[in-house]
Amino acid sequence: MNSETDEPSGATLSYRNIIEREMENALKEMDRPALGTFISGFSAGLNLSFGALFMAMVLTFAGGFGSDLTKQVALAGVSSIAFLFVVIGQTELFTAHSTMAVLPVLDGRASIRDLGRIWSVTYVSNLLGCAVFVGLIAAIGEPMGIATASAFGSLADALINVPWWTVLLSGVVAGWLMGMATWLSAASRDTIGRIIFVLLTTAAIGFGPFHHAILGTTEVLSAIVLDAGVTPGAFVPFLVFTTLGNIIGGTVFVALLNYGHIALAGEQKDIDFQADGIEDS
Repeated sequence: MNSETDEPSGATLSYRNIIEREMENALKEMDRPALGTFISGFSAGLNLSFGALFMAMVLTFAGGFGSDLTKQVALAGVSSIAFLFVVIGQTELFTAHSTMAVLPVLDGRASIRDLGRIWSVTYVSNLLGCAVFVGLIAAIGEPMGIATASAFGSLADALINVPWWTVLLSGVVAGWLMGMATWLSAASRDTIGRIIFVLLTTAAIGFGPFHHAILGTTEVLSAIVLDAGVTPGAFVPFLVFTTLGNIIGGTVFVALLNYGHIALAGEQKDIDFQADGIEDS
């Protein structure tokens, strides 16, 4: 599977090869010691939190935008850089590599218990990474004048001041896009292609802005710590419905449907046929 002869020619891999590659990666992560997964997940939480800091810096330094479109394009562009850190760096982000861990479960090569273990370790470590990064934001953001409390308040308001069902559905879209980022990154055989795929799909998350459990945690917690008008009570429902939506979006709309597409295609068969008018030799 890893040899040159096993892979198809061209810039991208076939769906079947992507499925096999992602299942192999997921199985390796499931067999990995919990501490290694935790450290990788903690790193992913830290690295993705740069997206929240970058967005707050844009809002702080811009001093205003000519239109909402200009503002959202700017925020989308800088937030996607942080997703690039995580996906290309191959650290364990709950909504990316770990979501794909559902594939070996569907294929009968791993159990629900295995899936629950990697999800729980990755999720907790991601959130702890976010919490630590929030401490860094509080220490340098306002003192350096690079990220004000009002900037984080603006980011958090866009995520929490909506009905719960909107948070859930927005989370589905974010999980779907994140799953596609992982899927398309796996499909590309060159670094440039992977970078383009990741930037385009994850920029759409920031452009929404759609609800992403890990990135959004840093945004909302920063607003709470910096006393930007966001109450701690708003964090729990945000996190619960966003996480549920991310799981649905990544597992159902990416992993499950793509796996089903391959599973229902059947085995490839060689078909012998004889053209009319040509006799057997």
